[in-house]
Amino acid sequence: MFSISGTKKTLCDGLTRRDFMQVGGIGAFGLSLAGTANLSAATLGSAFGKAKSCILLFPYGSPSSHETFDPKPEMPDVQGEMKAMATNVPGLHICDRLPQIAKVMDKVTVVRSMTHPYPVHGLAYAVTGLPTYTPALETRARDKQHWPFIGSVVDYLERRHGNAPADSIPNNIGLPWLVNSQTDNPAVNAGPFAAFLGAEYDPLWTDFDGKGLHVAPKNTVAQTKRFRNPFGGTTPNGRFRLSPAAELPGDISLERLRLRQSLLAQFDRQREQLDRNPDVHSWNRQQQLAMSLLTSNKLRDAMDIGREPRRLREQYGMNLFGQGCLAARRLIEAGGKFVSVFWDCYGQFANGSWDTHQYHYPRMKELLLPGFDLAYPTLLNDLEQRGLLDETLVIWMSEHGRTPKINSKPGAGREHWSRAYCVALAGGGIARGKVVGQTTRDGGEVLDNPVSPKDILATAFYLLGIDPSTTVPDQEGRPHSIAGSGELRPELIG
Repeated sequence: MFSISGTKKTLCDGLTRRDFMQVGGIGAFGLSLAGTANLSAATLGSAFGKAKSCILLFPYGSPSSHETFDPKPEMPDVQGEMKAMATNVPGLHICDRLPQIAKVMDKVTVVRSMTHPYPVHGLAYAVTGLPTYTPALETRARDKQHWPFIGSVVDYLERRHGNAPADSIPNNIGLPWLVNSQTDNPAVNAGPFAAFLGAEYDPLWTDFDGKGLHVAPKNTVAQTKRFRNPFGGTTPNGRFRLSPAAELPGDISLERLRLRQSLLAQFDRQREQLDRNPDVHSWNRQQQLAMSLLTSNKLRDAMDIGREPRRLREQYGMNLFGQGCLAARRLIEAGGKFVSVFWDCYGQFANGSWDTHQYHYPRMKELLLPGFDLAYPTLLNDLEQRGLLDETLVIWMSEHGRTPKINSKPGAGREHWSRAYCVALAGGGIARGKVVGQTTRDGGEVLDNPVSPKDILATAFYLLGIDPSTTVPDQEGRPHSIAGSGELRPELIG
């Protein structure tokens, strides 16, 4: 366990660092592979490298399993206001507020037995090989203790094998903006960074210029300002553009461009000048990538969701998550390797996004579940219709889950809970129409087949054609396994 120093700090739900040290010890049962599934070696071997690309969908704040993929209708006090409904997979039920997702569950494997010992916003724990976690790291994105983001590892290994993005689509792109940058607490953003691999392997971040149309339900009872949240609805003319957070490190001669809102906004004015530059061939890799983003239309065109038919855009949902999923599909189709879409906090960080400590039901009904129910099934169907689903791994995962017990806060709520929660996987070699693991009657504990987020990373690497035991060096040259303690889970593979 990392040491915890500094002053006492209270997190979004009142958990202090001292409390965290105590909580971190509970539920710390074994997270290694509990046993191999009945999957032939030939099938497993043929899945290696089946995924040519990956889309990571990350609902920041952590959805409740009870209102998504593991409802408990036999316990009304636990289930609450929402019920369960049948899906197109016999015997599989999900939340009744997800009728469109119910129609695509034959494309999905749901892991109901996700578990780990850290019930905090450990984005960095979920998406890296980092072995242990402390809330102190949440606001220190460049701390030396961090490990590299899965997308950064993919980018690093791709470049080592000569697959540099050059004038094509970058290997590692983050949508819709740098995590939590649109909140009153933008420092809480650790996780989607390259850590000791070097900042040049950070995701290339976008920004989104569409206005929010939906006045979101309150996050907290003390909230005085209301926000028009684009995740609830946005304008059709909204577009994704390169962010200032996409700036590449190093001594880039185009320094003045780094001060502007977007590299792409400067494209037309700078292209002629760049074409005349006699020193282009002497630039280093970072400079060459910066120039390629300026001189190539490919990335700009791929991000332009306005090129899609209005009907398809509406099927994805005319909201920020839906349009982000559509942009991710376009980027993958154009040759992207790893694209992340974060359903992020907006306006107020405290209890933001899927972190429903208060006003759980209004936010789930009005803001969260409707957008999820549009975007997720449309993405899977769209990828399949284009012949891309079998070679595109789609991961829906978050930091943890939420408590079986519904609290008595305004609007009701569920607290953090990491001892049992859900992840959904599809495409790229994943089994179809399958449930892995089960939980207790109230959904609070894992009954069998515990799965760690590190196991999800290891399996993702395998499907992407990367040996999960691969190591990468830190700044002192020490090797670190790219998936930490994670192990390949054969039962997830189809």
